[in-house]
Amino acid sequence: MDGGPVTASIVGASGYAGGEVLRLLLDHPRVEVKQVTSHSHLGEYAYQIHPNLRKRSHLKFTLAETLEKCDVLFLALPHGESQQMIDTYASLAPCIIDLSADFRLRHADLYQKYYGASHAAPEWLERFVYGLPELHREELCHARYASGVGCNATAANLALTAPLHAGLIDLTRPVIVDIKVGSSEAGASPNSGSHHPERSGVIRTFSAYGHRHTAEVIQELGINGVHLTMTSVDLVRGALAAAHVFVKPGVEEKDVWKAYRSWAGSEPFVRLVKDRRGVYRAPEPKILTGTNYVDVGFELDPDSGRMVCMAAIDNLMKGAAGSAVQSMNLMCGFDETAGLTFGGLHPI
Repeated sequence: MDGGPVTASIVGASGYAGGEVLRLLLDHPRVEVKQVTSHSHLGEYAYQIHPNLRKRSHLKFTLAETLEKCDVLFLALPHGESQQMIDTYASLAPCIIDLSADFRLRHADLYQKYYGASHAAPEWLERFVYGLPELHREELCHARYASGVGCNATAANLALTAPLHAGLIDLTRPVIVDIKVGSSEAGASPNSGSHHPERSGVIRTFSAYGHRHTAEVIQELGINGVHLTMTSVDLVRGALAAAHVFVKPGVEEKDVWKAYRSWAGSEPFVRLVKDRRGVYRAPEPKILTGTNYVDVGFELDPDSGRMVCMAAIDNLMKGAAGSAVQSMNLMCGFDETAGLTFGGLHPI
C-alpha cells in the first residue's frame, strides 16, 4: 500500500486494547483513523473513555453496523465475537487484524480443547497468520489477515525463542513457565476478581496449569511438554515470564549469550538485558510501560544445566496493540517500526 495514508477503523475501540490501537494509530505517519465503534459508549467521544487522548482526537464511537469500507480493520472485541461476523468484516476491508483469541490457533480441535467451544468459522483459521512479527515476519509481509497474540503466550514465546531456535534446550525434560501479570490483562469490563479491593496488594495464582495461552506456545514453538502457571500481582500493566528449562549437555553460558545476542541484534523491538551492575539488571516490565519492546534475559546454572529464560513486556502493547500495529506495518509495506518508537519512561 504505497502512496498516501491508509484508512483504518477499530471495532471495539472502547476496551483497553482497542484504546491502545487508537493511541498508536493517531501517531502513525501513514494511517488515518476513519471510525471507532462501541455499543456501550455509542455517541461518546473516544477521549471520554480514553482520557489520555484529549486534544488528540474528536472521533465519536459509532455502531459496528454503520462501518464503512476501509483499508485496514482492527477487531478488538471480546473473545468469541469476531468469528461470528468474520465474513461481514472481511467484506469491509482487504486487511484485518483481530486482537482476540478467535483466530490465533490453526486447528479447530486445539481451539475446542482450550476454549471449550466449537469454532464458529473453522474455515477461516488457516487464513490468519499469527501476529507476532518476531516469529512470522515473512508471512505477515504477504498476509491479508493477522491474528492477535495472547499476552502471556507472547512473554513465554519471546523468553524461549533464542535458545530454542539455537538448539540449546533439552526438550526431553518439561518446560515450566511462571508468568506474573498485571490487572489490565483482565480487560476493561470489571468482575469480582478485578474489583480494586479484591485485586489490590495481591499475589494470586489464578491458573496453576492449563491456561488457554498454553495452546499458543505449543503451536508457535512446537513444545508439547510446556506448562504455564499464571499469577496476578499488584500491577496495572506488565507481564514477566520466567521459563525454567534444562540445557543440553555441553552447552555453556557463552553459547546462550551468542544465541540471545544474535537474535536481539536482528530484531527492532527485542532488547537483551543481562547486566552485572545497576538496578535494572534483568528484564523488568515497569520500564516498558507504553512501549512495544520486549526485554529478554537469562541465568544459567553451570552445575545443574538449569536455565531461567526471562521476558518482560507491556501486556497491552507487545502483548496486544503494539504487535498488532507492527503486523499492520508489515502487511502494508510500511517501515516496521512506524508509530512504535516510544522508548518508555524512567523513573516511572
